[in-house]
Amino acid sequence: MAFAPSPIPSRTQYVLEAIKHDILTGGLRPGQALVEAELAARFGVSKTPVREALKTLAGSGLVVMNQYKGVTVRMVDADMARAVYDVRLLLEPEAVRRAVASGAPLDEAREALERAAGAEDPAERSLANRAFHRALYLPCGNPLLGRMLDEVRDQAALVSTVAWAAVPSWEREAAEHQEILRLAAAGDVEGVGRAVHEHIASFVERAFPQSPLISE
Repeated sequence: MAFAPSPIPSRTQYVLEAIKHDILTGGLRPGQALVEAELAARFGVSKTPVREALKTLAGSGLVVMNQYKGVTVRMVDADMARAVYDVRLLLEPEAVRRAVASGAPLDEAREALERAAGAEDPAERSLANRAFHRALYLPCGNPLLGRMLDEVRDQAALVSTVAWAAVPSWEREAAEHQEILRLAAAGDVEGVGRAVHEHIASFVERAFPQSPLISE
């Protein structure tokens, strides 16, 4: 008999989401140390939920656990960015094609773009952009494909946070998002797939021009 995994305790989930938010919005920088005692004091909890949250974040690739250096926010370099975005290039255009071919509604994607356009800071804009991409690929009809993209979603967001700090190209990306949405609304399955591929590839090439993507 199969058993469902136990849900994450509420305190651990709270700490997990708070730390993840700080990492993905630049509040915690790559390489920054994450000290259990300091985080426990900050969130008003014991070290146990902090420790469990950090283990989960390590599993998703946002933090690194080292026996000697402790826990730090993952550093972003060209190799890491190339690997993450190569997975997106292999999977996301096809997922979006399938979602558009199935006639999936685009309301959530439109709302995400509106939030991004009205964002008052890079953190809010980054979260809205993540929601836009997920709204397009998740209705692909293959839950495993959606989960695979979700697994690299946080790492991709970490890459974009670092890249935007160095190369603030969000205006160009906003225009590309609008074109992707236009093609999706028109039901242009192949066109939207190409646009998503070009959008993903061009971003990492601008941010890390020294290293071409694997799939090119």
